[in-house]
Amino acid sequence: MKLSLLAQAISLEFSGIDKEVTSFATLKEATSSQITFFDNPKLLTDLQNTKAGVVILSSAYQAYLPKTSQALISDNPHLSMAYASIYFAKKAFDTSSPAHISEKCFISPNVVIGSNSVVEEDTEIMPNVTIGANVKIGKNVKIFPNVVVYDDSIIQDNCIIQAGAIIGSDGFGYAHTKMGEHIKIYHSGNVILEEDVEVGSNTTIDRAVFGSTIIQKGTKIDNLVQIGHNCEIGQACILVAQTGISGSTKLGRNVIMGGQSATAGHLEIGDFATIAARGGVSKSIEGGKIYGGFPLTLQNEWLKTQAKLAKFFKKN
Repeated sequence: MKLSLLAQAISLEFSGIDKEVTSFATLKEATSSQITFFDNPKLLTDLQNTKAGVVILSSAYQAYLPKTSQALISDNPHLSMAYASIYFAKKAFDTSSPAHISEKCFISPNVVIGSNSVVEEDTEIMPNVTIGANVKIGKNVKIFPNVVVYDDSIIQDNCIIQAGAIIGSDGFGYAHTKMGEHIKIYHSGNVILEEDVEVGSNTTIDRAVFGSTIIQKGTKIDNLVQIGHNCEIGQACILVAQTGISGSTKLGRNVIMGGQSATAGHLEIGDFATIAARGGVSKSIEGGKIYGGFPLTLQNEWLKTQAKLAKFFKKN
């Protein structure tokens, strides 16, 4: 899309060289043909080093923009990005071109596989599965009935996806106007399941806004788990039923999250941490410890507190 047309569509002033803009990306990953936005002072270094062709930002930070990037000035860059995102949304689940399916895999009846998707040998796709366009499915993958895999997802070798799981739907992302309206952010990223990942029934893993939501090698996810956009789940983690991971959360390796535990967004959990059932993680925590309760604390301290409370009320 021409930059001048985009600026007009989202009501921003444009001056400078007109150019073709192909897609959104992060400040770090964007190339000269891509657009990004900046609204977080913590990412100032990323802004100064970005290779993006165009950046939506406020006038207060225009001086930090590299000479190779053009500015679209906005009073609310996050909201402007949301308005712009629809112009880069692709037609979903396109089937106009053939998929590339190995003769050595098994595809059940009533399976839909989108344009240019790849299915490698020894993979089994069971009835009523829908696979989007440009999906890559590796070797010896098992996908059970009624799974939906959205466009651009990558599923590596030996993964198992149980019935009813949804891989790659848009995350719950909105920008907000001064009048309180919620403007949808159309997500252009994807989901990557690395080798030996298992996803339980009716679990949902959201695609990234830009970039990838990543589930690393060997992680096992129970039924009814929600993983938000742009999360990174480390190697060999275990997420038990009804766990909720908010967007842009990063788990280290071998993290265990008990049933109905949850995190806030934009935080990190260290390697080999354990969150007991119903634990609520509201800030980043160290690895190698067992946590519980809400507000979150070390599990043994939480249990002692509960015992003291029970004793107090029993006396009174």
